[in-house]
Amino acid sequence: IPTIIPNETGCFMLIDSGANAEVNSDMLLQFGMMGSVYMNKVMGRKDPAVALVNNGAEDTKGTPMYREAHGLLKANPAIRFVGNIEPRDIMAGEVDVIVCDGFVGNVVLKLTEGVAGALLGMLKDIFMQSIVTKLCYLGVKGGLRNLKHMMDSEEIGGAPLLGVQGAVVKAHGSSNAHAFSCAIDQAIKMVNGHVVEIIEKGVAKMNSQDAQ
Repeated sequence: IPTIIPNETGCFMLIDSGANAEVNSDMLLQFGMMGSVYMNKVMGRKDPAVALVNNGAEDTKGTPMYREAHGLLKANPAIRFVGNIEPRDIMAGEVDVIVCDGFVGNVVLKLTEGVAGALLGMLKDIFMQSIVTKLCYLGVKGGLRNLKHMMDSEEIGGAPLLGVQGAVVKAHGSSNAHAFSCAIDQAIKMVNGHVVEIIEKGVAKMNSQDAQ
């Protein structure tokens, strides 16, 4: 299950974000391909950049499985692979698809949510300290509202289920009407962009190459 997360330039896809805690290098390659197709056809990213989460930017970093996945992603001409990315650089907005196993992805997702919530809470505390800070808040109120809107998961609608034979978007259990509307919009773009068909062809091509 991938997740769309806002960042400095708009958003990026984190795949996987929790469904597959244990994966192999071929699965990480497929994640990169599926994420690339989705960000191109649904989110409108031309030639999306794909990176592999790791504990260093060098090609030699990571476990044997991650190093093998790095080689597979780099060798696939259908993916614009830009190499490893360290967690501290994920939110910079230079990459469209972040690839990792579900265990790492879920940790990244929950840490991101926690940091975002903590920062917004600290900003609120700062602005409520005195009359002066409250007046300052009035001056930046519009910008903070836009920031909160950008970080609102309801604007995304839900998480697309990639790898299944259909356009499926999983909405949160507490989703309101607006969130469902955004989720439906995602599904429509998946259908119009032929996302499932393109992914099926890509996976079939990878399997045929492995069989040779």
